[in-house]
Amino acid sequence: MAKSALPAYEQVKAWTRRHIASGKWKPGDTVPSEAALMQQFGVSRMTVNRALRELANEGLVTRVQGSGTRVAQLHRISSRLSIRDIHEEVVERGHEHTTRVLRAASEPAGEEVAQSLGLKASDAVFHTVMVHMENGVPIQYEDRYVNPAAAPAYLATDFTQTSPTLHLLQHAPLTEASYSIEACLPTAQEARALAIKRTEPCLAMMRRTVSGAHVASIARLVYPGTRYSFAGQFQA
Repeated sequence: MAKSALPAYEQVKAWTRRHIASGKWKPGDTVPSEAALMQQFGVSRMTVNRALRELANEGLVTRVQGSGTRVAQLHRISSRLSIRDIHEEVVERGHEHTTRVLRAASEPAGEEVAQSLGLKASDAVFHTVMVHMENGVPIQYEDRYVNPAAAPAYLATDFTQTSPTLHLLQHAPLTEASYSIEACLPTAQEARALAIKRTEPCLAMMRRTVSGAHVASIARLVYPGTRYSFAGQFQA
């Protein structure tokens, strides 16, 4: 193996993760035995055991005494990632969630979108734009691009009944997710859809999700600052 600055157990984890993320190892496939990994990386059993134990804690693999280590089912991985469905959030508050769909179409990917989804420019992508409302008041503007290879039935969904997030959680279970949040002013289109002024501060979340070998979606989610707040919990 080539030399790496990573600790030995992290090298084993990174190598295993790559095989799962690429789709080379599918859910239920057997991961090489501890003995095989020890020989491949030239490390101790304790090092390999730590790597596999941490991967199991992260939900990427399952370990059964006497049966070895296997790639976890994707729904197990998805359940460990905190991606909230806007419908679920609103209903939990005892309110009514409704959606107004502004766009749902297949279109050629622009350069930036193609690069983000791991596609070639002009490859077909699914593009949806919609407004989510709580008791009739707009609280989220959602502009999302979806990789057809990850969720081929995406555009067949009735988004007034099933949110894009829920559809993707069900049909393109997550293996990885990342996001960033920033304060911004809405674009003219976003302000119109949210029924706010262009000068009203908003929170914008950029979210990218991965399912197995595919980047599943990228989304820009815009929230009026006076109507929405983000909350989370940290535990030692």
